[in-house]
Amino acid sequence: MHILRKEQYTRMPWKNGGGETAEIAVYPAGASVEDFGWRISMATVASDGPFSLFPGIDRTLSVLEGEGMVLDIEGQEPVTLTPASAPLSFPADVPTSAQLLGGPITDLNVMTRRANVVHRVERHHVPGVLELQVADGLLFSCARHLKVASDAMTAELEFHDALELHGPEKSILIAGQGTLYLIRLE
Repeated sequence: MHILRKEQYTRMPWKNGGGETAEIAVYPAGASVEDFGWRISMATVASDGPFSLFPGIDRTLSVLEGEGMVLDIEGQEPVTLTPASAPLSFPADVPTSAQLLGGPITDLNVMTRRANVVHRVERHHVPGVLELQVADGLLFSCARHLKVASDAMTAELEFHDALELHGPEKSILIAGQGTLYLIRLE
């Protein structure tokens, strides 16, 4: 387990220049938006507009804060995405635009190179104690304080901190109150 504090995230402009992203984690380390295998980031969307296109990439988007947005993904019916919605997966190389519902939102964005990596994003509510079976992936905290424990280590996560997980599948216990996202990478 490796803790990633929100203060350490790399901030960079969006590929289309329309905003700023806080890069939480990327593989391989130091990869750019052009050559990553997987990338996990958080962004504030302050206005309506098109998404950047990423050829060969699959994306999953979750709204963390704000009222939400309507996504218009080419070839699909428009989808309303709010903090109560399940994470939404779609190809990042298909024209997509967003219309905000009531002001800026903050989102969690997971992208993987389709030919190399498969991902799945799960939203979990921690009602006091939650046990999960995990292997390679990342936990992202939307709670004010979570304690994560496995056989080998414990970690304390604050709001918008993350925890990278590596190795064979193991049981982890999460204690606290609030929401977390589990990003599984294969």
